[in-house]
Amino acid sequence: MRVVEVTAYGGPEVLCSARRPEPDPADAPGRVRVRLKAAGVNQTDLKIRSGRFAALLGELAPPFVLGYDFAGTLLDPAPGLPVGTRVAGFIPWVREGRGQGTYAELVLVDPEWLAPVPDEVDFTAAASLPLSALTAAQALDLMALPEGSTLLVTGASGVVGRFAVQLAARAGHRVIALGDADDANELRLLGAHGVVPRGAPEDVITGVLGFAPERVDGVFDAALISDPLLPVVKDGGVFVPASGERMPVAERDVRVEMVVGRPDAARLKELLELVGKGALATRVADVLPLEAAAEAHRRAEAGHRPGRIVLMI
Repeated sequence: MRVVEVTAYGGPEVLCSARRPEPDPADAPGRVRVRLKAAGVNQTDLKIRSGRFAALLGELAPPFVLGYDFAGTLLDPAPGLPVGTRVAGFIPWVREGRGQGTYAELVLVDPEWLAPVPDEVDFTAAASLPLSALTAAQALDLMALPEGSTLLVTGASGVVGRFAVQLAARAGHRVIALGDADDANELRLLGAHGVVPRGAPEDVITGVLGFAPERVDGVFDAALISDPLLPVVKDGGVFVPASGERMPVAERDVRVEMVVGRPDAARLKELLELVGKGALATRVADVLPLEAAAEAHRRAEAGHRPGRIVLMI
């Protein structure tokens, strides 16, 4: 089968097309095959490729196949999902530690990672969703804020932050979005009560306090700004970063907990159904063929177009 491998740690040029044998379900009892149609390119992919996460991978080293998010067609029956079902999900790539990701024509996956894709959602949109939308949803669960709380979402113009704005608004929270100034109108349409443009920490704090003079109940820090934003959180509030790369030091009884996106088939099914109904918006920045994975990484690093880049397979 066709794959794209990381041949060594480095820039996008280390991504090379190759051929590997198709995975055999007999080698992994309980797993099922999915013939992929699309795979998302995540920021974590870029960090793994560059070597930034090498210490997390133990003995795993290149060559390996990247990729978390996928959408495709089920080739083996799974509980509640017959052969031929259109499915989406994500591989917990680092936790699995096998170097067998979704930049490939076929993957072996745990059925508990899979959710059916509604007819109204195409494979490209489905592949843009799983890791980011589940991370946003699970961050809100971790915060456990009562309805009507005031919540700051940083990185609101990015993929994870954009989902967080929408899901927090659906949950009845008063959302302040920190994002690109050009996205202000769209973020309000997605549910933000107020939008603060990106800038120096002191300017961001002033902007947030302009909407919430009493400070916010919680922060979901998708942009990983970390400690400089702690002053906007109420005493006893909650601060959830989207990664352990930048964890603020807790103060004033502010609870600080990192969210780690994990597969959740039932929750992903709900999120995909919301997309199908037009109640949750996803954004695809570019669609490129699998063999153009290196170019996809270059575009993702350049960050010129917001949204998820998707590889068609």
